[in-house]
Amino acid sequence: MSLPAAFHDIAKRVNNWGRWGDDDEIGTLNLITGEVVRNAAATVRSGRRVPLALPLRQDGLQTGVIPGRVNPLHTMVQINQELFGPGTVATSDDTVTMGLQAATHWDALTHASHSGRIYNGRPAGTITPHDRARFSGIDKATPVVSRGVLLDVARAKGVDRLPGDHAVTPADLEEAAEYGRVSVRAGDIVLVRTGQMRLCLEGDRHGYAFPSPGLSVRTPEWFHAHDVAAVANDTLTFEIFPPEIENLWLAVHALDLVEMGMLQGQNWNLEELSTACAQEGRYAFLLSAMAEPFVGGTGTPVAPVAVL
Repeated sequence: MSLPAAFHDIAKRVNNWGRWGDDDEIGTLNLITGEVVRNAAATVRSGRRVPLALPLRQDGLQTGVIPGRVNPLHTMVQINQELFGPGTVATSDDTVTMGLQAATHWDALTHASHSGRIYNGRPAGTITPHDRARFSGIDKATPVVSRGVLLDVARAKGVDRLPGDHAVTPADLEEAAEYGRVSVRAGDIVLVRTGQMRLCLEGDRHGYAFPSPGLSVRTPEWFHAHDVAAVANDTLTFEIFPPEIENLWLAVHALDLVEMGMLQGQNWNLEELSTACAQEGRYAFLLSAMAEPFVGGTGTPVAPVAVL
């Protein structure tokens, strides 16, 4: 089934192919300039640090619904081993096997493709079993440090969690920005809170996954108009699931990653940040969300920290 004309119309309006040159592999991360980072650092007042990552654990949020996306399998490979003989310093080592998108993560620009293409018009066939993502792998991402802006859609609407069938629209984003008395600027990293993470934290992994509120297919145009550098939220699928348009699956992924070249993150725990921003009365902060540089990776675990 081909993508509908309405999708391609939006794709044309948000397309960034060639904007930073034909060789570009990082997309909207180009918007995080030195000036943007200096301005981001100026938002720090109290020094309050808020972690936004879920713990990496074997009984994590993955349920097997997404093939191959396994929770971390953490194994000890040596315990208090005296490598250099009896009485010497002992060391312990461990190893892990996991899906790179198993918990709190960034999607690389190569995580999605459509019509045989990835970001900047390159062939989707450049992703192979041996070379992995030859272009725009997560290792190509420049340092993801910028001004973060929390658009707390749930709190702005006076609820703990949006209903499972709620598609977050541009109007919702504007309402949350007005609620937080914050304007989204070029180079910002936008965090969208739906409250869905509360189900995950309560142990309801299946309820967390489905049905889920999330971003509407209309939001990429809003992010494009505001020159947002990256977007993350507190859901498993990022966009509303099931989709708002019947049979149009992962359309927001395709628009953000393929057309715009914009990193997107999922499974971010924004609950403590929601409380902190409300207590301090401000919704902009310094955000550090560095991508682990897995060469050729189509995603990566991330442990973001907001500094207020």
